[in-house]
Amino acid sequence: MTTGPVRIEREGGVAVVTLNLPEKRNALTVELKTALRDALADVADDGGVRAVVLAAEGPAFSVGQDLAEHAEALRGGGDAAFATVREHYSPIIRSLLAMPKPVIAAVAGTCVGAGLGLALAADHRVFAAGVKLGTAFSGIGLTFDSGLSFTLPRAVGDARTRELMLFPQVFTAEEGIAWGIAGETVDAEAGPGAVLDRARELAAALAAGPTLAFAETKRLLLENSGADLDAALEAEAVAQARCGSTRDHAGALAAFLARERPVFTGA
Repeated sequence: MTTGPVRIEREGGVAVVTLNLPEKRNALTVELKTALRDALADVADDGGVRAVVLAAEGPAFSVGQDLAEHAEALRGGGDAAFATVREHYSPIIRSLLAMPKPVIAAVAGTCVGAGLGLALAADHRVFAAGVKLGTAFSGIGLTFDSGLSFTLPRAVGDARTRELMLFPQVFTAEEGIAWGIAGETVDAEAGPGAVLDRARELAAALAAGPTLAFAETKRLLLENSGADLDAALEAEAVAQARCGSTRDHAGALAAFLARERPVFTGA
């Protein structure tokens, strides 16, 4: 297990990547963003990792950009201050969305601004019941970053996204789920570690599944989001052929016909 502003723990095909600046409510400092960018690249390239949990230490998942650090960076000019979008936020979000394995976000505390961007770039979310979410950007005169112009309207629709950005408000996980954010909640009475435990449980189940097929599914969803029908159909045909040539498919088909449980190996 690694230590520092981001921890990585690997167990049984699951990597848990944990934001580890609880004293700053996991505000996204340059140090944390750099470590997270590198950690996600590490687990993406690790063939032994078949599913990922994105978690956070302390009472907040992330309160977004460290604004004190941002204010200091602005003294060097806007170009220098906002270089972090291309240098850190964009590759982090790209890694999560394009990760060739499932990603579960364990959101046990406040999740706003770029913190919300991290959570929405995962494939599924486990929230603590009643946890507070928010966009926050326009409150300090800014617009989208951390992929939210891509992920938020796909989750809650264009109209709701406009409302959340133009009239910034805090909303609960339950409201977000009702609007279309894919996820589930864990009752607070289940204990402080229950959110992470549930996220690990889901990740372990996914890690035992057809991870090559999951990777193709994520690729199709990402690449076909703006494609026309013919391009989408052709991409599906190519992806399906790749899946069909795997031992996972052959073994699962044989298991189905024999009325046995399939075993997926990622090959």
